[in-house]
Amino acid sequence: MARAFLIVMDSVGAGGAPDAAAFGDEGSNTLGHIAAACAAGRAETGRSGPLKMPNLDALGLGAAVRLASGAAMEGFTARPQGLWGAAQEVSRGKDTPSGHWELAGVPVPWDWTYFPVARPAFPPDLVALVCKLAGTEGILGNCHASGVPIIAEHCEEHLRTGWPICYTSADSVFQIAAHEEAFGLDRLLKLCADLAPYLHAMKVGRVIARPFTGTCGDFRRTPNRHDYAIAPPSPTLLDWVSEAGRATHAVGKIGDIFSMRGIGKLWKGKSDADLFEHLVRLGEEAEDGSLTFANFVEFDSLYGHPRDVPGYARALEWFDAGVPRFLARLRPGDLAIFTADHGNDPTWTGTDHTRERVPVVGWGAGLREIGLRGYADVGASLAAHLGVAPQGPGRSFL
Repeated sequence: MARAFLIVMDSVGAGGAPDAAAFGDEGSNTLGHIAAACAAGRAETGRSGPLKMPNLDALGLGAAVRLASGAAMEGFTARPQGLWGAAQEVSRGKDTPSGHWELAGVPVPWDWTYFPVARPAFPPDLVALVCKLAGTEGILGNCHASGVPIIAEHCEEHLRTGWPICYTSADSVFQIAAHEEAFGLDRLLKLCADLAPYLHAMKVGRVIARPFTGTCGDFRRTPNRHDYAIAPPSPTLLDWVSEAGRATHAVGKIGDIFSMRGIGKLWKGKSDADLFEHLVRLGEEAEDGSLTFANFVEFDSLYGHPRDVPGYARALEWFDAGVPRFLARLRPGDLAIFTADHGNDPTWTGTDHTRERVPVVGWGAGLREIGLRGYADVGASLAAHLGVAPQGPGRSFL
């Protein structure tokens, strides 16, 4: 029985979103701008020369980016041999839950709540609740920020007072950073879990625990991050497949993003390298008729938000080099789709996600040009491949 693999390269956008200007992102293009920087010699740290992704390009990645945005990436000249096209989002956000839910067939039907770009960013009743739940007299941060700088700014005061570092971004999120030993990892996770229902009722998409260790001059964020996401508004691809009696596997953040709904087995790791090993193993071991849904977050978290162009390029090349090892383990009749949930152009201003179309390239459906589609069509297509009836607005491109 056929199997399906949905692989999300978190934030690997392709530009060209028709509504990008409404988000302040007109002209952003994650893949296109990284490729241009590499070709111009502006991404030489730890790598060199033009961006090299021959394996995904052979499936149709370069053609997908040209379709999405019109950008011709230097060296991406392969004639597609796989399924290829691009997708655009209808949900009114450029965040992780919106992108993943819509890829799984369920566009977001509401407007998210965003916190203002001001100091303080959070209303007094929310701050009071955080203090009550944390058992502290106050919080630190209370603003829009990127994770590493806000920890550096408040680390000493956090260790001295025990107050949690609370911040947000252009996404609908409430993030809390705290030291794993001084504040306590279990205490941080409980604080976020207890706070999540209140914020979800406000239509804030995620409460994110951001633990770190070390000294203020030499701290590091740990793999123990946990996202407490609002539940999807209706059944997703994971639910459709599990309710049909099939096995489902979630790799990486997928369990958090979907509040564990429809997920049979969850596979996590300390890095994308660990997660890739899970994906390779599942390529060999996943049950007949199963769905594997994987997220690779480090493109976004380690390189997109910090605006690290050479780091992002290195990560793309590392991932592409591993693709043949995964594909070699797939069986006749399997389908693997590689896509993204939004953009995070490391050449762009600020530190937030960018509103972009995303590439859709696949192995297992032969040479197939699918054109420009909706995110929800991805979920509908994987359901059709598995012989499961889709329940959302998507239409299969198979």
